[in-house]
This record gives sequence, C-alpha cells and structure tokens, in this order.
Amino acid sequence: MKQLVATPGYLPPIAYMSVWMDQPEVVFLNDSFYQKQTYRNRTTIYGANGKLNLTIPIAHTPTVGRRKDLEVKIHNTTPWQHNHWKSFEAAYRSSPFFEFYEDHIRPFYQKDFETLFEFNTQLIQTFFELIDHPKKIVLSAFDQNTQTDFSHFLNAKTSPPPTPVYTQVFENKKGFLSNLSCIDLLFNLGPETATYLKNFSVHQINASKSLH
Repeated sequence: MKQLVATPGYLPPIAYMSVWMDQPEVVFLNDSFYQKQTYRNRTTIYGANGKLNLTIPIAHTPTVGRRKDLEVKIHNTTPWQHNHWKSFEAAYRSSPFFEFYEDHIRPFYQKDFETLFEFNTQLIQTFFELIDHPKKIVLSAFDQNTQTDFSHFLNAKTSPPPTPVYTQVFENKKGFLSNLSCIDLLFNLGPETATYLKNFSVHQINASKSLH
C-alpha cells in the first residue's frame, strides 16, 4: 500500500482530515505547485446564512512561472485575521466547545505568518493535538512509485462521500451541511471529533474512486 501524501489546506474539509487519522504521520509535499481556488487558502464554515467561505489573501509576485506551495506568501496588509476570527465567533460562540478551544486557536489570528504553508501546517498540527491525536508532520518530495497524492481533496469541486450527520449550530435554518471545515467539527463535537473522523475513514470508503 502506497504512502498517502498531500499539500496542507486551510483548516481543511472533514473528508481531507479523515484521511490522516490512521496514518502514522502526516506527510506534506515540499515540491507541489500552488493551485488557485482551492482549500489551500480557503475554508468553509457554517454561518448564520449558510455556507461562509473565508479566504486568506495571497501576495502577488512578479515571478514568472508557477509557484510552489512552499513559496506562497500571505498578503498581511489586510485585516483578514481579524475578520476570520470575528466570523468564527459569530458562527460558533454558541457551539458546545468554542470556549474550550478558542484560546488554542485565537493565537493564529493574532500574529502574522509569512507563508501560507507554515500557517496551514501549524494549524493542522494544533488541530490534531486538540483532539488528542497528535501527528508528526514531515515533508517529502513526491514519488509516484511509493506515494499517493490526495491533494485533490482540497479542490472545491471534488465530491467526496457525504459526511455523517452531527449537530450544527444553524442546522435549523439551512439543514445539515456536509464536509465543512474541520473547525466546524471541533467546535460542535469537541472530544468526539477524533472518533467521528476515524469512523468516517473516507480513504477506505472511496479509495478506489478518489485516490489515484
């Protein structure tokens, strides 16, 4: 069985995060190329009016050619961190576990990070620590003979299996919304998040169709 690898996303979708649950370590590619309009710099939460996309602004560079994920810098001259945190508060302040985890997540929105890769990687590592399922994160160049890249799970147009129903703050307005950001799961399920992700195991359910 090939080793699973991917590029880091911004508080990635539940389907993406479930893939890592029974992996011995999280392996991020250090030679992948940045793709626009993906969950690399965007996350989707459940706001009062339904799905709410939060996007990290990317700094434009005059460099000719494609940029590697490691090279993409965050455009920190806009108050995106303040805006994202305010959106989290509005969406999840009344959720069961927001107050339990907010002090661990808020610091990421109080200091600048230079690169998107660093910001995403550290947030993902913190997420796994918070659900008592810490993961060692390593970097690797892609080897098609020994590795399977599932970075396409970060493509907003990908259609993974629907995530099992759990209680969401605004479900009485828009019903259950599937495969949102992993932060939606954390604030709503708290300590049960790891069990939920393990039971989902999307890489086993859909391996033959999605992983290639």
